[in-house]
Amino acid sequence: MSIADVVGTGAALCSMTSFVPQILKIWRERDATSVSLRMYAVTVTGFALWIAYGVMTNAWPVVGANTVCLGLSATILVLKWRFSQRAAPAA
Repeated sequence: MSIADVVGTGAALCSMTSFVPQILKIWRERDATSVSLRMYAVTVTGFALWIAYGVMTNAWPVVGANTVCLGLSATILVLKWRFSQRAAPAA
């Protein structure tokens, strides 16, 4: 394994695990009001584009890492939607 592979693996692991604390916090508190919808919408879009890039260039480590990140950041968007639905007042 080259130094570049080690650095890339470390970067991928950091990127993938960075979403877990936010997901756990939202789930425990049942509150996602402090989560920026725009920021996560842009983040999800970025990961989808990285996946497309990885597929087009046959960079499968890029595809794998960004697929995990896409799933985790999409989970945050789903939780934002789910818990904002509960907080909405009945009409």
